[in-house]
Amino acid sequence: MIRLSFLLTALSLLSLTSCTTTSEVSLDYVPNPGHVQLGAAEFSTQPFVDRRDMGAMELGMVRTQIGTPIEKVLTKVPIASVVSNAFAYGLQGRGMLAARSAARFIITGEVLDLHCQLLIHPYGYAKVRVNVLEADSGRIIHSAIYEGERQSSAYVPGSGTPVPALRDLTSGALQDAVDRALDDQAMRSKCSGGRSGETSGWQPGMI
Repeated sequence: MIRLSFLLTALSLLSLTSCTTTSEVSLDYVPNPGHVQLGAAEFSTQPFVDRRDMGAMELGMVRTQIGTPIEKVLTKVPIASVVSNAFAYGLQGRGMLAARSAARFIITGEVLDLHCQLLIHPYGYAKVRVNVLEADSGRIIHSAIYEGERQSSAYVPGSGTPVPALRDLTSGALQDAVDRALDDQAMRSKCSGGRSGETSGWQPGMI
């Protein structure tokens, strides 16, 4: 009887695991011209390094209230590229993005955390270390950690997939971290003194 009970439990867990689905999402950066600080076109970006203990495109997992995984959330491109592109969008929205050949400074860094989760409330969190380098020498002139987090009202089971809400919350959390980094007065003061950069050849796209 004990063996039969164990077998039924194992089969039940296997059935739940096999029902796990996968969703791919794109994170967005939505410029807000009225709430950003414009600057000189002196910056370019360099790929960030993903330091998370997760898969390169893994963003999170939707679980039931008892913790059973039911839907895996992935990004369409590696998280390191998502973050690099978000900074390019942020620079472009501030008039600060230059072609690599014209840039005085390079923004790069590490993705320390970027994930979404659903417990009671859908939640998104971002944490990045941003390094600002002199383009000519490669010297780090500014380094700091920036965070962002978003949370929405409680999810009602049976009301549809929470993945769109998780995508929007994680996009917002990442944007908050990017905005705090690019509008940081400490960073701006270290990069003060500008020149006009040439038009960038960078093409937007975080898909």
